[in-house]
Amino acid sequence: MEHQPPHRVAGCEGPLVGAAGADTIVAAATPPGRGAIGVVRLSGPQVPEVARALLGALPPPRLASRRDFRDAAGAAIDSGIALYFPAPHSYTGEPVLELQGHGGAVVQELLVTRAVALGCRRARAGEFTERAFLNGKLDLAQAEAVIDLIDAASDAGARAALRSLQGEFSARVQTLVEALTALRARVEAAIDFADEELELPDEPGVVSALEALRRDLAALLAGSRQGRLLTEGYTVVIAGRPNAGKSTLLNRLAGHEAAIVSATPGTTRDLLRERILIDGMPLHLVDTAGLRAGGDAIEIEGMRRARAAMGSADHVLFLVDAVADPTAASLADLRSELPAGIPVTCVVNKCDLLDAPVPADTGATLHISAATGEGIDALRAHLKALAGYGGAEAGTLSARGRHVEALEAAQAHVAAAAHEQRRRGAPELIAEELRLAQRQLGLITGAVTADDLLGRIFAEFCIGK
Repeated sequence: MEHQPPHRVAGCEGPLVGAAGADTIVAAATPPGRGAIGVVRLSGPQVPEVARALLGALPPPRLASRRDFRDAAGAAIDSGIALYFPAPHSYTGEPVLELQGHGGAVVQELLVTRAVALGCRRARAGEFTERAFLNGKLDLAQAEAVIDLIDAASDAGARAALRSLQGEFSARVQTLVEALTALRARVEAAIDFADEELELPDEPGVVSALEALRRDLAALLAGSRQGRLLTEGYTVVIAGRPNAGKSTLLNRLAGHEAAIVSATPGTTRDLLRERILIDGMPLHLVDTAGLRAGGDAIEIEGMRRARAAMGSADHVLFLVDAVADPTAASLADLRSELPAGIPVTCVVNKCDLLDAPVPADTGATLHISAATGEGIDALRAHLKALAGYGGAEAGTLSARGRHVEALEAAQAHVAAAAHEQRRRGAPELIAEELRLAQRQLGLITGAVTADDLLGRIFAEFCIGK
């Protein structure tokens, strides 16, 4: 798959991975366990030499060939299909060999060990895709879409990741970069030719260009937020006093008996996590120990973990018992213990046990019965609204938190440039804001990056990809 010309990455020293003298890497590309087919993948400059030693001859390019895979003594380790992809027409941009043999951990490990004996090195997690990025076969957003496609939790998420892998997200970012570049050229002309009294920043064309940039950034940012939800999901912690019905609510939302439900206070002592889908949006639910004074050492530790989980959540659902706590006094009592900055919805549970009519919902309070399912649809709609999820539309692209942050920063710099233009600010200030906006967009595709960022991204991958 070829998308971009070869490039170097700002902040990365040394030669490209595919340069002469680079390591040749090997890894099993199928998960361990029993299966019909097992794939071992090699990439690097020594691949032709290793292929001749393993197979007896180098297979013809891009043609499936049935071969025996041989050990040092010439005995067959396995037999299967060999596929050879010469550089640069391969996934990594380097010579690549794929050995498709019988599934099974022992056979795959024998092939990997044989390749190591022939001079290869075992690949790190994500190293094949990292080389594809460094050798210009994929940009960084496309590389991240590879793992998003593998980890997709829904068909909508898989389709969004595939669109990003095919370059749609990157193309929209590149269009913005080109518009910023053209606008910077106009603005910087006023700096370079100041003695000729050019006033390009005051021209109507610059104003309209800034407004167009603002609109296009806003549109891409909105779509990226939807894509981020499909990729990363939304984390909700269910908290409250013991016996408020937290585990019952988790089971109701999950659709199965994920948590033990008991009338005995303190039954839930550790975090229990479930991942569900609401109209295609991944939702990470966390059931927690009931919050109260006292308890034994295990329950106290459970409450500590509950508070830590709330601190890293996107939202907290605080359950109160409609019968035992009709005024939600428990929420008022524990408000100071809830993490600052994390939004909280009060969910009044067990409303099926009330004699009086159930009160109307408000934005901050919902009324449900986790036991009967009453109000659960309204709760699901509330969670979607909190996350800002409008549904997976046909053109949704996968995105990540760092993409959203970069687009937000670029949007802020464009807004600052427009402000300087309105106040007849110095062209230098406008040009600098546009440069910073362009740099933020470069962080998305990898035109601007650093080794530590690459390390964090590719560490998420599995070995062999």
